[in-house]
Amino acid sequence: MDVTDFPDDLVQTQAAWNTTYNALAAPRTHDTTALRRRLLRLSVRLWWHPYWATAPCMPAARSELRRLARTHGVARAA
Repeated sequence: MDVTDFPDDLVQTQAAWNTTYNALAAPRTHDTTALRRRLLRLSVRLWWHPYWATAPCMPAARSELRRLARTHGVARAA
C-alpha cells in the first residue's frame, strides 16, 4: 500500500480538522467552545481511523495526510 493511498473520508476529515483549527486560531473567534469540541471529535476520528492499522509507516503517513489535506484545501479555495 502506498503511503498516499488515503481513503477519501480520511482526507476529508483531515481537511475539516485543518479548517476548524484555523477558525479557532483566528483572532476574535466567536463560539470557541463549539470549535474546540468539533476539533476534539475530528481528532478522535483521525486518530482511530481504520486506515492506520494498515499504514506502512504511521508517522510518515500522518505527515503526508496533513500535507495532502492542506494542498486539497488550497486547490478548493482557488
